[in-house]
Amino acid sequence: MRSKLFVPGSRPEFFPKALASQADSLSFDLEDAVPEAGKAEARRLIGQALQSPDFAASKKTIIVRVNGLATPHFTADLAAVVGPRLDLLNLPKVESAEDIRTVAKALTHLEAERGLIRPIGILANIESPRGLRFAAEIACADPRVAGLQIGFADLLEPLGIDRTDAAAIHQLQLAVRLAAGEAGIWACDAAYGNLKDLDGYRTEAVAAKRLGYIGKSCIHPSQIALANEIFRPTAEEIAFAARVVEAAGRTSVGAFTIDGRMIDAPFIKRAHAVLAIARQLPPPAP
Repeated sequence: MRSKLFVPGSRPEFFPKALASQADSLSFDLEDAVPEAGKAEARRLIGQALQSPDFAASKKTIIVRVNGLATPHFTADLAAVVGPRLDLLNLPKVESAEDIRTVAKALTHLEAERGLIRPIGILANIESPRGLRFAAEIACADPRVAGLQIGFADLLEPLGIDRTDAAAIHQLQLAVRLAAGEAGIWACDAAYGNLKDLDGYRTEAVAAKRLGYIGKSCIHPSQIALANEIFRPTAEEIAFAARVVEAAGRTSVGAFTIDGRMIDAPFIKRAHAVLAIARQLPPPAP
């Protein structure tokens, strides 16, 4: 999931364009992108779209960001979007493991009621100081939690922390990645709001990749190609991983060297992961 494109739930004219885009995943938004007066209509539009043949035929990961558990919209949002085409429920402003368990229980009930066999995963947003403090507990709260995502705007703006402070961003990215790592799940990097600053998007995405993030959110189609490029393993990374796996299969020792680098179990595990990612991705653009 290198690129995750946000699509406002109140803008159905964007749905076909999003499905036709090169984004790996689409996140249809019922929360911040939809004004209060438009919540019910956006909910209806997304629920209808999820049942359409176009969505059924798409290979993209389909995500819906619902309104928060504490809002009056959450229950209706869940009822509208739970179905066979929903891959991940994006839960905003998660602040505790109990929040996750409450949502997991609600999903289990609706899935049973609707005869769904494949469990819907949860993508939990870390968007507050409390959420950050309990990020590892949130990540480990239930097997449905597939990943964590940072929400910089909600986390930083109320505190007056500069969104362009690279040191602060790096610290937060690392904290959330380590919390996800404790649960053995992935982390997806936050949106980048300055659409004209593609260099800034690239810099932040490269930093996230170095921390082990699987991808980055896109709030505009112009950011998709960058995310797909940056989070694709490079030819050099794939070739090195293949050499590590091949060498590991030929040796009975616990550690060995390749190009002067010591290789042992963690490096072998990472090499297998790189090759698995490479196999899942479409061929790079010529």
